[in-house]
Amino acid sequence: MLPEFVWDASVLEGNPFTFPEVKTLLDGVTIGGRRISDQEQILNLAESSKRLLAMVKGSQFELSKPVFTELNGIVARKEALEWGVFRGEGQETNYTPDVGLGECGRYTPRRTLPGAPELNRVFREGVAALQECEPFEQAIAFFLFGALQQFFFDGNKRTSRFMMNGVLMSHGIDAISVPAAKVQEFNEKMVRFYLSKDSTEMMVFLAQCHPDAATFLPPPEEGRRHGSGLAS
Repeated sequence: MLPEFVWDASVLEGNPFTFPEVKTLLDGVTIGGRRISDQEQILNLAESSKRLLAMVKGSQFELSKPVFTELNGIVARKEALEWGVFRGEGQETNYTPDVGLGECGRYTPRRTLPGAPELNRVFREGVAALQECEPFEQAIAFFLFGALQQFFFDGNKRTSRFMMNGVLMSHGIDAISVPAAKVQEFNEKMVRFYLSKDSTEMMVFLAQCHPDAATFLPPPEEGRRHGSGLAS
């Protein structure tokens, strides 16, 4: 199960490792002909998965900044400009990264400031608002919240997916893994989300990726639009 989850997550990042190669690497055998950075990304995803499971099993997981930053410190280790801290809380206090959207241009989040006062405010207010949601909606909404706000220099989607699954598993709900076969659909819908800040389409897509999707998806007439709270 771990190799499949790690491979699915790595494909979303454009990592070239094949599923058999991921299995081999996680068994402790180095893969020749692959970049060290791609190998480290796989190992970081595996370590993050194990840490998240340990948190959930030990009842240590919560939707909080310490958990969020700890997971990012593993996910983006040696890959990001800085990892394990919000943008502006480390040595780099000016650079603001953006997200490439292909032919649609780029998405630029709120700028990096020394000490990250705005990012911390948005995080506190966002988490407080999400406490009003039921667990399944809260989990997916947090992923989109983290992806949109870009709290870290890198690894935002990966870290936010781990948080999403932490919420789910903490409530006895199976985790969501976006299948590698749906990577193009995922990317296209995420581009539209970054442009519109309307999370409805992505909420439905991620719910459909859940093994018990029918349990959580409402009938079409009961659907409602999401978005404003994520961009506060």
